[in-house]
Amino acid sequence: MAKRPPPPSDSQPDLFAASFADIPIRDQRDTMERPFFSLAKKPRHAPIEYQVGDVWVEVSANPKFGMATIWDADILIWASTQVTEALDRELKPSRTIHFHPYNLLKAIRRETGGEHYRRLRAALDRLTHTAVRTNIRGHGKKKIASFHWLESWTEVIDEATGETTGMTMTLPDWLYDGVLMRGGVLTIHEDYFLLTGGIERWLYRVARKHAGQQELGWSFTMRQLFEKSGSTARFSDFAIDVRKAVEGNALPEYSMAIHKNDEGEEVVNFVRRSQLAVEDPNFESPRYARRRLAGASSRKSKRFSNIEP
Repeated sequence: MAKRPPPPSDSQPDLFAASFADIPIRDQRDTMERPFFSLAKKPRHAPIEYQVGDVWVEVSANPKFGMATIWDADILIWASTQVTEALDRELKPSRTIHFHPYNLLKAIRRETGGEHYRRLRAALDRLTHTAVRTNIRGHGKKKIASFHWLESWTEVIDEATGETTGMTMTLPDWLYDGVLMRGGVLTIHEDYFLLTGGIERWLYRVARKHAGQQELGWSFTMRQLFEKSGSTARFSDFAIDVRKAVEGNALPEYSMAIHKNDEGEEVVNFVRRSQLAVEDPNFESPRYARRRLAGASSRKSKRFSNIEP
């Protein structure tokens, strides 16, 4: 299965939400194509060491908690969305976000309850203890950033009931600054949260980053995708997983196809479904992200002038 079904009551509004809801989901673009997260559900402790040209990324797992996964990154996507929405509404954002876990889990389309709260805490621990070093955003300088995906997180529990009454998380400067900068985020489809496979999730983020609205989409050789992924699998096994994802062709917004180039290499092409011929079975009409907030302020128009819907 390429997607899991939405959890019960997924479409019901939360009338008591203490956070922005029913808004476009935003992802920080620098995190979307490079290997910042484990793509496997099995705990990963082997480091990620990636370099293409002058750009490099190093990710180290904590021996106790393991490496943050691409599913854990849903929390960072939610946080980026909250910060961006505050800017849209001309409110002052903050690196420290106060939230109730129920609201976060609902927003990333997970079920709620004791077991899911436990998994959320484990994800927060992995994000807090995964170490990242990179020179992305060096802007021609020998600038290196070293950080963890979360600086810290806290939980307040009612002693009488044992129930969680609230949580906080604090984003690192590198991620927070990336959300604030012009062109720093891209909207993503809310069905991204329903993708079950790590490879599929990563392929969607790559497609969203590169293919965008381009008429001909974007292409990568299988080897290029493998190098970008940071996968610990053998290249042959990685290629099998990608072929399965292409065969299922279940990514939101983007259709995938494989062909061979003149050198005999497999090439994966991503194209927006709305750019396909209407008679193509993979065609989908253009969509627009849901938004409860009406109108757009001049500040928002300037900030997101180069962000695709």
